[in-house]
Amino acid sequence: MVMVNQLCWDERAKNTQELVDASLEASSPQNAVRRHMIREGDWLRVGDCTYHLPDFKRVLIIGFGKAAAAMAQAAEGLLGNWLTGGLVVTHYGHALPLQDIEIVEAGHPLPDENGVVGAERMLEFVGQPLDSDLIIALISGGGSTLFTLPVPGVTLSDLQVVNELLLLSGADIHQFNAVRKHLSQVKGGRLAQRLYPAQVVSLLLSDVLGNDESVIASGPLAPDPSTFEEVWDILDEFRLSEELPGAVRGYLRRGARGEIADNPDRGDRVFERIESVIVGDNQLAAQAALARAEELGFAAQMLTPGLKGEAREAAQWVVGQARKAREAAGVAGAPVCLVGGGETIVRVRGDGKGGRNQELALAAAVEMAVGNDEKARLVTLATDGRDGPTDAAGAFAESDSVARAAGLGIDALQYLENNDSYSFFSVLGDLIVTGPTGTNVNDLVFWLSYSIE
Repeated sequence: MVMVNQLCWDERAKNTQELVDASLEASSPQNAVRRHMIREGDWLRVGDCTYHLPDFKRVLIIGFGKAAAAMAQAAEGLLGNWLTGGLVVTHYGHALPLQDIEIVEAGHPLPDENGVVGAERMLEFVGQPLDSDLIIALISGGGSTLFTLPVPGVTLSDLQVVNELLLLSGADIHQFNAVRKHLSQVKGGRLAQRLYPAQVVSLLLSDVLGNDESVIASGPLAPDPSTFEEVWDILDEFRLSEELPGAVRGYLRRGARGEIADNPDRGDRVFERIESVIVGDNQLAAQAALARAEELGFAAQMLTPGLKGEAREAAQWVVGQARKAREAAGVAGAPVCLVGGGETIVRVRGDGKGGRNQELALAAAVEMAVGNDEKARLVTLATDGRDGPTDAAGAFAESDSVARAAGLGIDALQYLENNDSYSFFSVLGDLIVTGPTGTNVNDLVFWLSYSIE
């Protein structure tokens, strides 16, 4: 059980803990790998494909993302003596004991030097692949930042500026990654070029709605349909083109003029020997929470499998839908649990501290303060255990959250406008702190509504 800190141990707290545990257990990287990767003697089955291990001179594991070490732990145990070696790049604090696989820990949400070192060492470790190599690639959310190798002429500090601008802009993950893919030597199918002609098996733990392989970790082994022209349009949309470092602006402009080739797309031969399997995603975690809610006696239903958009607007919609569900159940009816999954965005206006889950919870608290939401709780959770640049996974909001804060001299609206949700919930003791969970399958929202007698 991953303990949820700072919760008063009442019925709502117990149920919150149960739902968090159920969703994280379902999205466990080890379990995800074992469900889809099975070895029987000399044969390895991954998804619908089977490989005869003695046919390969080298069997290698590579990986990158917040779940890379956990996925590698399971894969290493399954391969046993057939494994030649491996290297994975993961986030600080996410390392796990491995026997024959090297781990490099790097930074997130901004790339750092270790991410570059990890990418360089991985390419050196793989060397010049042959068609007699079997390479198992373990890919999870966070890989876009953790696995970093800028194009020639662009520095790490340039990439850090680009990432920070995009993080603050409110760009969604598809737009964000389209830009990053065109500034990288390993994203957007570029790693596939480096690994060809080896047989590659890609296992993906998805943190992207719709499980688009070209977006998960910026699609290092997937065809890239985006173009330099589209990247320039994205930068113009968010008014970032003139804020870019000179080297980045010059490189992208050359690409938009056709002077630099776009990333490999469908039909390129480098993808012919790559098989990909989605081993886990947000819906797996959400369905597990729904099943647990039903076991706990809730009238449970899916709120939405695709929560997105501005966190504040999403909060209003969630509370509105929850009120309708509660009215339908009746005041003295069965307790109601709604489960939603997805990923919102935050357009940063202030200089406070927080993340999209905490911002959603704070906006929901403001909304709940003006309605009849007694004995209701909204819970937000980043499944990786880290919401934005904070040590919290999320927070919970209740109808009296704003009133309790006011009693301490805190204006909830002021904190919301300053994007300071972390400070707000920290004072109330209503942050959810799980520590690193080892997985990463987007965000979850739970609404718990109890009967009033």
